[in-house]
Amino acid sequence: MKIPEILMVETVHQPGSLAKVLQVIGDAGLVIEHLNSVKRDQDRTLWEITLEMDEEADRSLYARIDELPNARFVGKSDRVFNRHRGGKIRVVPSLTINTNQVLRDVYTPGVARVCLAIQEDPAKAWDYTSLPLTVGVVTNGTAILGLGDIGPLAGLPVMEGKAALFAQLVGLNAQPILVNEHDPARLVEVICAIEQTFGAIQLEDIAAPACFEVEARLRERLAKPVLHDDQHGTAVVALAALHNAAARTGRSLEDSVIGQVGLGAAGLGIVRLLRAHGCGRVLGTDQAPAALERLAALGGEPSTLEGIMATCDVVIATTGVKGLIRPELVRPGQIILALSNPDPEIQPTVALERGAAFAADGRGINNVLGFPGLFKGALEARATAFTDGMLMAAAHCIASLAPGTSLVPDALDPRVHAAVTDAVRAAALAGH
Repeated sequence: MKIPEILMVETVHQPGSLAKVLQVIGDAGLVIEHLNSVKRDQDRTLWEITLEMDEEADRSLYARIDELPNARFVGKSDRVFNRHRGGKIRVVPSLTINTNQVLRDVYTPGVARVCLAIQEDPAKAWDYTSLPLTVGVVTNGTAILGLGDIGPLAGLPVMEGKAALFAQLVGLNAQPILVNEHDPARLVEVICAIEQTFGAIQLEDIAAPACFEVEARLRERLAKPVLHDDQHGTAVVALAALHNAAARTGRSLEDSVIGQVGLGAAGLGIVRLLRAHGCGRVLGTDQAPAALERLAALGGEPSTLEGIMATCDVVIATTGVKGLIRPELVRPGQIILALSNPDPEIQPTVALERGAAFAADGRGINNVLGFPGLFKGALEARATAFTDGMLMAAAHCIASLAPGTSLVPDALDPRVHAAVTDAVRAAALAGH
């Protein structure tokens, strides 16, 4: 698994000093993710160099940097940990409480009037509380990123990250909810017991197959939007990327033969949305027989990795297995989305070298393009559930905003999320 390694290197302020450091890094076969000048004195510069490094990578390059005449390896930065220190989210008031009159209005005794009004008419909670701006981000920690079942507490930094993105991109208040429960039925009961706190529920990093049962039961019991982002958020952004890739290669996505490698939460979510969108022939492969049965129930065809690579115009992979797709399996003209993070099934550059028409990984095809606007649009429409029409409206909107030859737009562009919000709200209000 690739992890960010952040080196602190000091160079003498002379021509070629930094270039020699970068050459040592390049000779080690490493990719520089980020380069930043942290501090410059009169004759020396301190650099922060972020690298992609496998856990097993040779760390002897530190010594080789230190041996350079005009450079010194200072150590490693804690930038990533520093950005998490103290957490990434806060609860702040939406109005200033600076007089006793305001205090009495927003708290006791004035708040009692609002409580009684909501008791008489529960719908007033949407007008007089933060309910329409609040999402519960719920996990049991069984499928955190590519790390697996590391537990809900270890997954809290991910949930905080989701909450921070909700706040920054669409102005929603998202609260991480950690549930130490593996049993799907009991997990559902816990969520149902607290659901009134939130206008919508986002399920996150719950392992398959339990995630399918949990989402289905919650959809049956709750009259509010519920979405397992690993399934449907990923599917929305994948569909958007495929729209553009197919159009730019002169293909009809609906008439293409599509292969899905890996039939966990993301894989089956993609298959389900592609089938709902009208894609005809979808092949899939997975090691779990139960996953192949679910594929067949969705109208897909069980296959093998080799069969998919030999047959399909479009290949999507969500297995979590680094390097699973061997370069020699790629056929010229294929569209390949290797979406596992942090390490894809095949590097896009390798797939393109083997003749793929388009290739991308999960860093670019990221569900952050989808979930903020999906939830904001659903809440603005006061939708009682997510529909396929809302998901496809989001996908079409994302696809339409991709610039140039890009498959998807910039995930941090606020205009993208505003447009997705509008598209989802319109689809919900139209009953699609």
